[in-house]
Amino acid sequence: MKIPRVLTETVISKIKSSDKGIIIYGARQVGKTTLVDDVIKNLGLKTLTVNADQSKYVNIFSQRDLNRMKDFVEGYELLFIDEAQRIPEIGINLKLILDNFKNLKVVVTGSSSLDLASKISEPLTGRAWTYKLYPISFYEISTFKNKFELKDQIEERLIYGSYPEVFSLTGESNKREYLQNLTDAYLYKDLLELGDVRNSHKIRDLLKLLAFQVGSEVSLSELGNNLGMGKDTVSRYVDLLEKSYIIFRLEGFRRNLRKEVTKMDKIFFYDLGIRNMLIDNLKPLKERNDVGQLWENFLISERIKYLSYSQIYASNYFWRLYTGAELDYVEEAGGELTGYEFKFGGKVAKAPLGWKTAYPDSKFKCINRDNFLEFIIKK
Repeated sequence: MKIPRVLTETVISKIKSSDKGIIIYGARQVGKTTLVDDVIKNLGLKTLTVNADQSKYVNIFSQRDLNRMKDFVEGYELLFIDEAQRIPEIGINLKLILDNFKNLKVVVTGSSSLDLASKISEPLTGRAWTYKLYPISFYEISTFKNKFELKDQIEERLIYGSYPEVFSLTGESNKREYLQNLTDAYLYKDLLELGDVRNSHKIRDLLKLLAFQVGSEVSLSELGNNLGMGKDTVSRYVDLLEKSYIIFRLEGFRRNLRKEVTKMDKIFFYDLGIRNMLIDNLKPLKERNDVGQLWENFLISERIKYLSYSQIYASNYFWRLYTGAELDYVEEAGGELTGYEFKFGGKVAKAPLGWKTAYPDSKFKCINRDNFLEFIIKK
């Protein structure tokens, strides 16, 4: 089952209208190569495809040899470099290509920003458009399914996640096998190779602890004590996991009150199938005690995908007072502040008094199973 990706048209438009390069970040297996293949087919340009896993290409693109690169790309209209983070000096060499071959379109993908971002960001300042590709979003599914069908997808997505291949698999055993292989074979590959992480079991143990703490504030010191690691090491690992697009953080929102909690972050997963596989729990929702956590993670990750694909710039937080009053999610965009409370059923919650008092000009919304689509898909 092939699902149309929102970024496809965006990338095609930029290639047609701009001479800048295109960089697409995203975790392994989210569909970056498939997306670029669709772009190439649509454009019909003579394309040179480079897989950076192959050493012969690494040698060419890791040397600052303009004549050699000219010989290599001559006669092509589009250059596609897949898994570019594996090429040393890729940033400066892409700069040479973009500056010297004005008629050559360039598209680059990277499954991790561990190394690629630092190699590319400075050399390509003002020379490239950058995008993130996530696991399939409800926003994308909404292009071919109606609201009834979308709501019918909830349990499947909360349990098995949204990696593209999951949609074409049937049966719990096949989905479990895929998620197990994804977790074991792909999830840590760049992390271990590029992040100089030697203890893969420590990374998995850390992810498992984070998976159990979805929706809760996370103490790095406590995690370190449980894992036998120092706080600084845990912090570094969390940073690497975030840069590998496995997890993301929400900071506590603070503006007016001393009693607002901000010292610890909440950590969520971009994909719930990965999260559930880490704790070995693919049980149906009626047999689970973590449905609230799943719902919160799902809504926040889907909201982030929607904002990114819609090119809406917003800051994301959670909010809590030491007295216990809290909001699951806070968003600041376009000069407006909105607090959100998430309910898995059809219940309707009211804004906490502490929130209304501290931020009287803010908005408040309760998101439940009746109205969640307006929160995560384009109206």
